[in-house]
Amino acid sequence: MGTDGIAVEKVWNPSVAAANLDVAVAEYTSLLRNAKHINKEIGFGKLQEFTLTGESGIFILRFISEYYFIAVILSPEGNFGRGRFELRCAELLLEKEFAI
Repeated sequence: MGTDGIAVEKVWNPSVAAANLDVAVAEYTSLLRNAKHINKEIGFGKLQEFTLTGESGIFILRFISEYYFIAVILSPEGNFGRGRFELRCAELLLEKEFAI
């Protein structure tokens, strides 16, 4: 997904396809841009990952380049560590494709 909120590609589990998850991820991009800006302003370095948890699920967003990130949405019972691991693996595979 781009930091402009437009999805490059998406894959949904058929059981949750009816939910407005694509809208949620698009809306969370503004939070992601703000967090990225704050990290830079306070000297905390480049933002690599952003996590949001709620009673309905866990959103993990990970940058693969300056303008693109990948996301995984887990159920509340989902394996958070496994989600982070899979995003890191995907990042390594995709970072060359999205290098600008």
